[in-house]
Amino acid sequence: MRRHDLDWLRVLVFALLIFYHVGMFFVPWGWHIKNNVIYPDARWPMLFVNQWRLPILFVISGMGTYIALGKRSGGQFAWERIKRLLIPLAIGMALIIPPQVYFERLARGQFSGSYLDFWPSYAFLGVYPEGNLSWHHLWFLPYLLLFSLISIPLLLFVRSHPQSIIVRAMRRLASTPYGLFGLVIPLYLWESFLEPFFPSTHALIGDWFNLVNYLTFFLYGFLLISVKEAFWKTTIQHRRNLLYVGVIMFGMMVALRQLFADSTLVHFIEAAFKVINLWAWILVLFGYAATYLNRKSESLSYANEAVYPFYILHQTITIAIGYYLMDSPAGFWSKFAMMSIGTFGMAWLIYEFGIRRWSPIRPLFGLKPHNGNAPA
Repeated sequence: MRRHDLDWLRVLVFALLIFYHVGMFFVPWGWHIKNNVIYPDARWPMLFVNQWRLPILFVISGMGTYIALGKRSGGQFAWERIKRLLIPLAIGMALIIPPQVYFERLARGQFSGSYLDFWPSYAFLGVYPEGNLSWHHLWFLPYLLLFSLISIPLLLFVRSHPQSIIVRAMRRLASTPYGLFGLVIPLYLWESFLEPFFPSTHALIGDWFNLVNYLTFFLYGFLLISVKEAFWKTTIQHRRNLLYVGVIMFGMMVALRQLFADSTLVHFIEAAFKVINLWAWILVLFGYAATYLNRKSESLSYANEAVYPFYILHQTITIAIGYYLMDSPAGFWSKFAMMSIGTFGMAWLIYEFGIRRWSPIRPLFGLKPHNGNAPA
């Protein structure tokens, strides 16, 4: 049975990603281009979202893998993942990402000339950030592809042995909220002992903290949906208490950062606050989505198909709009609205009239080639 709440969560989290990337234009954190005025206080809602937005996507991906392996062999699943992830990644790196690098080079005075002067002559020279070849925001795709392929033997074993020790252990953990919080122990170890030595690069090679951390979330998703009755019963029944945990832990994490200078002790305390906080919010989202969003709708069907092309397209549109607004005297909310509406609007126009209706184009953006409402 399809979980419509998972589809809604996927759509909503990816939609939130667009607002998050618009926000990156305004905050002090490093990004490809920056507004002429920086708004430091905007980083607090950004920090709140940043804690759980990527982990929950990998959890949902793990859950989707469990469902997919119920209808396919390991080989069929691997081939489908390669087509669905590798082809859009290649198209993205060839056509979608170069405009982002181009506008960044213009903004930083590292290139002058038209886009046709930049692409393809300079677009693929060297590897970003020193060079121009990059997968930028599409880094999620090679990571997910790697996790999917290397995990197949383990996932097939778990799926075909519902009474194995690992599934029975997960069922016990998922039966109470306290048990579910036992899953933060590996996350705490990665955050405490890997993150300081392997800061995030999204370069795949050598990005050990992200690799181990996100692989853990991916596997958690697969295991949790394998004990779905216990998991959803617990998150639905305890969603309000889980919400309280999330609010308290986020508040404590912010207070710690504001009141104490960085030190070894603060690092280990903050790591605990961070992993409990992000896991609590992930469980909260699953609990409330299962309660209120597990229903089919035409809007969901449309959005669920559109979300992948939107993800591929959105950051290029955001950066292009931001480049022409960065030196404008307009204020924060005006620019934020123009960039958000412009990104959603342009992505929809490209999707609706340039992707969805055209069978040969659809696989390039991760969609099945045939759509009954589209011309062949």
